[in-house]
Amino acid sequence: MPHRRFSRYTFCAGVLDEAGRLFLTEREPFRYRALPDNRQHVVKEGETLFTLAGRYYASLPRPAGLWWVIADFQPDPIHDPTLELEPGRVLVIASLRTVLEEVFSEKRRLEASP
Repeated sequence: MPHRRFSRYTFCAGVLDEAGRLFLTEREPFRYRALPDNRQHVVKEGETLFTLAGRYYASLPRPAGLWWVIADFQPDPIHDPTLELEPGRVLVIASLRTVLEEVFSEKRRLEASP
């Protein structure tokens, strides 16, 4: 089954073990880069990675599902999306251009293919 468009598993490969079970290879995160179109967001009470992704990536399919882009893109990545974000924390938000042209670039997908 092919992955969904804009899935964080886009760059994983499916591997069958001896018993025929399918496993995914490790995912290489898209790490922080200092880019001129990055945005900064100061976290307010009650905001989550899911709500922020829904706001900043609203024009994409299933935008809240792109929470992992924000989590990966921090200078100090967020590993657990269920932890409460501390109000006042400054998050770096990758631009829509970065998401479309770099995070999900065809070049990156080909480099990740086994």
